[in-house]
Amino acid sequence: MKDEESGNRLGRYLRARRELITPEQAGIPPGGNRRVPGLRREEVALLAGISPDYYLRLERGRDTNPSPQVLEALARVLRLDEVERTYLLGLAAGRPRAPRRKRPEHVPARVHQLLAHLHIPAFVEGRAFDVLASNPLAVALSPRLRPGQNRLRSLFLDPEEQAFHQDWAQAAAGIVAALRTTIGDDIDNPRFVELVGELALSSQRFRTLWARHDVRNLDGGTTTVHHPVVGELRLHRDKLPIDDVILVVYYPDKHSDSDEKLRLLAALAQTEPGGTPHSGPAGGAALPVDDDRSAG
Repeated sequence: MKDEESGNRLGRYLRARRELITPEQAGIPPGGNRRVPGLRREEVALLAGISPDYYLRLERGRDTNPSPQVLEALARVLRLDEVERTYLLGLAAGRPRAPRRKRPEHVPARVHQLLAHLHIPAFVEGRAFDVLASNPLAVALSPRLRPGQNRLRSLFLDPEEQAFHQDWAQAAAGIVAALRTTIGDDIDNPRFVELVGELALSSQRFRTLWARHDVRNLDGGTTTVHHPVVGELRLHRDKLPIDDVILVVYYPDKHSDSDEKLRLLAALAQTEPGGTPHSGPAGGAALPVDDDRSAG
């Protein structure tokens, strides 16, 4: 990751986003012999009101300090949302680097106490999506939420986690985009380098998503999961920053079918050794998953 990101981050990002915009989206007739995906460099330059030669220098890293006006124009042409626009502006040379984390991620004692008192699935994650702490109901919801697990690794390398998500493709795209946002300028952080390197070698889908250079804040939302014992659950997710870590909670609508199923799951967890309901072969049919093993 360090070699990829440190050389020409701005140019790589511009090219990745350019290739995702269709001529139709930009108001350009599609035409016949288009040898590149998305927009041509000269088309981006024309729409942004800059010279093609100057845009070429930007993509090739020969000019790494464009003006805010140029960046705003490019953000408009590339149809960037607010998160992507902020990321683009941050790639320009001369921006201050984010302060590096100088100590290991630590879960405060009061957060451990909070986890013990919550009657909904809750866990604590670090910047690289490492699970640092969790309550029993989170582990009953998914064994991959045990402390020591990594949510990115589980999502891309564990077929059970892939089957757990109703829309695995959306979950995978969202977490990769959030990882790129989280990394920011901290491109030589050993944990990020290790994780991105491992997933790039192990998962074709991760490599494809990483090459898109998507950025996104992974905040709250609603997701549907398939538990092997209690079945389908529709859960809301909120992410709450606490000191240097993030508290993640899942909860259903009150008095909903998912609410009843989550109560059942909690009761089953209390009766099983280790607090996790049995989820053997009888637990339910597997859903289609991304078979990265065949992709190398």
